[in-house]
Amino acid sequence: MTAVTRIHADPDRTEPDNADLARGDEDGPVVDLTRFRSAAHLTPEQVEALGEELDDLRRRTVADLGERDREYIDGVVATQRRLELAGRALLFAGFLPPAWLAGTVALSLSKILDNMEIGHNVMHGQYDFLDREDYEGNRFEWDTACPAEQWRHTHNYEHHTFTNIIGKDRDVGYAIIRVSPEQRWTPANLGNPIYAAALAALFQYGVMLHGTEVEKLGRGKDAGDLVAQLREIGRKLGSQTLKDYVLFPALAGPGALFTLAGNATANLTRNVWAFTIIFCGHFPDGVATFTEEEAEGETRGGWYLRQLLGSANIEGSQVFDVLTGNLSYQIEHHLFP
Repeated sequence: MTAVTRIHADPDRTEPDNADLARGDEDGPVVDLTRFRSAAHLTPEQVEALGEELDDLRRRTVADLGERDREYIDGVVATQRRLELAGRALLFAGFLPPAWLAGTVALSLSKILDNMEIGHNVMHGQYDFLDREDYEGNRFEWDTACPAEQWRHTHNYEHHTFTNIIGKDRDVGYAIIRVSPEQRWTPANLGNPIYAAALAALFQYGVMLHGTEVEKLGRGKDAGDLVAQLREIGRKLGSQTLKDYVLFPALAGPGALFTLAGNATANLTRNVWAFTIIFCGHFPDGVATFTEEEAEGETRGGWYLRQLLGSANIEGSQVFDVLTGNLSYQIEHHLFP
């Protein structure tokens, strides 16, 4: 688990800080709780008591981490690697329809596990307590187009700090889709269904470009920073493209096109799955969004409350939970990222 931060944390940091959040204004958050039916009855004192109870729960949970958790993540990684190996091997026989289908399914599951249950959680620092280089959150790299270092800033810092704050959390519609009535409407939003379908199909590339903030170029975005980001993106995108669309198809020889099609389908499947799970976590009807003013002076209890009001869980089986990266428990994840 990583720490969390209050809204006024240093924007250059990629990791939040518990101490910053604890120094909230004495008057507490300025969120108008009466507009949230599930929280309208809470007093400022109760909000702070909630924060203290959740802090205590976090401390007890962290203290209980150990061998069971190591065995779990080692098992997930072993399963992911077996699925990738099986998928790659079966696609070499992709001229046989059953082999192509089985290989594509195995490779799709491998990529989903790598991104969702392994990569996302490891990069949050959830397994740093193991003191193993392969599970070190600040060094882990994953099987997708977005460089892990850029993800750690846009997701771990920006999204988890400013969750559902319009104008601060760029995950609200990924700066492409209008998902909340609090977002300003323009005629361009009539294309939302098209934008959503395109973003779902190409989600790894949407995530890849998410942190560049190209829409802010000339409005506070430094061109030099953008060039540096694009160079890093180019290196990662090049390696991913070479692996999935050149190297493995070439190794398949006469079956190159079958392998190419299987790899592309696996990436598409992972993209649509990740898009669906992520958008279900914050944008269903009834999930709250917030203004920047409402988060001013936010205390630790207020931060916790915003995570509760701004997140949503999804019900499913244990296998479903693993394939979502346990983001089916989005509320719990945002309380204790």
